[in-house]
Amino acid sequence: MSWTDRYEVVIGLEVHAQLATASKLFCGDSTAFGAEPNTHISPITMGHPGTLPKTNKKAVDYAIKMGLACACEIEKDNYFARKNYFYPDLPKGYQISQHTTPICKGGKVRIKTADGTYRYVQLNRIHLEEDAGKSIHDLDPTFTCIDLNRAGTPLIEIVTEPDIFSADEAWQYVTEIRKLVRWLGICDGNMEEGSLRCDANISLKLKGATKLGTRVEVKNLNSIRNVKKAIEFEIERLASILDKGEKVQQQTRSFNASNDTTFAIRDKEEANDYRYFPDPDLAPFHLTDSFIQNIQNQLPVLPNALMEKFVLLGLSEYDAHQLCDEQATALYFESVIAHTQNYKAVANWILGPIKQYLHEHHISLHQLTLEGIKLAELITLVDEGTINFSIASSKILPALITSNNLSALSIAESMNLLQVSDGNELSKWIEAVIAKMPDKVAEYKKGKKGLIGLFVGEVKKLSGGKADPKLVTQLLEEALQK
Repeated sequence: MSWTDRYEVVIGLEVHAQLATASKLFCGDSTAFGAEPNTHISPITMGHPGTLPKTNKKAVDYAIKMGLACACEIEKDNYFARKNYFYPDLPKGYQISQHTTPICKGGKVRIKTADGTYRYVQLNRIHLEEDAGKSIHDLDPTFTCIDLNRAGTPLIEIVTEPDIFSADEAWQYVTEIRKLVRWLGICDGNMEEGSLRCDANISLKLKGATKLGTRVEVKNLNSIRNVKKAIEFEIERLASILDKGEKVQQQTRSFNASNDTTFAIRDKEEANDYRYFPDPDLAPFHLTDSFIQNIQNQLPVLPNALMEKFVLLGLSEYDAHQLCDEQATALYFESVIAHTQNYKAVANWILGPIKQYLHEHHISLHQLTLEGIKLAELITLVDEGTINFSIASSKILPALITSNNLSALSIAESMNLLQVSDGNELSKWIEAVIAKMPDKVAEYKKGKKGLIGLFVGEVKKLSGGKADPKLVTQLLEEALQK
């Protein structure tokens, strides 16, 4: 009997997003990734006595952007608190965070459920805090090495209510968060570099029970796959404990990616263990309505709104979702449809040949020099039958990208790729193919009508791809019936 027959899983996630500011939350040290250890530090990062922090305004702006995008209430009166705990890579002995006044309250994030419908995961809060440094355990056999470059980097912590009910929903939620922070330009979302990390709080309760079970927390999950795998393992582990009649211990655990298991690292702390109190070195800050409205005015159209717009244009939900996976793709789509109304063809080109070209040449859409109007002109030539899709995608598109000052038509003409629709010319190629394949002609006449594709392909080869395939098919059928 599966655990799903006995228990319900309840999950809350805490996602830490490293904000894409040039400097740290309370000093001017660089936040650039990949520098030599302990080179992006200063007396403030090191927590030296007498140093005074100063709040990074850009980090506040970015936190508000995320809050507005998630329909949060923005807290106007804010202050920072000290969260006290000892850890080797926390040089001050405390972390500066927000406690009773998170900058964003409530909110919601839309996810797609297993049955294909949408629902909103409710947020508890989004708050600002500084990151700790990094402990490195595998460089020396005897000692742990400490790199403080990351210490003081600004984070937002996005905390859900216990409103996620499966590992798959957690996967969907983190995917949406990563898309959103990238869309807003406030975080690069690179989990492998640690700029987006997730802590998962998991508990099981008997079916129908109202009281939540004892929760465990799995810390620092650094990929969306690991979020899903860790939760799946914990569900099975907790179900096994409860089935034995044993008590679940509230604890903090870590994930072992080599075998997809978790292991205990310490008993779970409560909020009062951290001895929060307002930081005396940082003045509270007040946000005015006009300040918040100004940030609201800077927000781009969000992905869900664009998806709905694209579906209204006649695209499938799948195509709309793919186009809105990254903001650059959605914006490029809009730049092309400003010059053509064949929206489906535009989507097919961007998700097909354009995507393939970018992959093969190891570039991003930001680096593509092909203007939207140029791609629209190429699509129009295909729609009009001037060139066929195969030639357009394999030969004209690459030439158009590298020679952006030329038109698609001029390239097609210079390469002698204009589609041939002249019946006499096509008839010559058709006769040559029929003469070359008498056995296949006999099979076709006996009823193997599927061979028509073979004949069309041969004519296409003979014509160098210039033959109009629709007209060729029609003429071939006529010729083979004689």
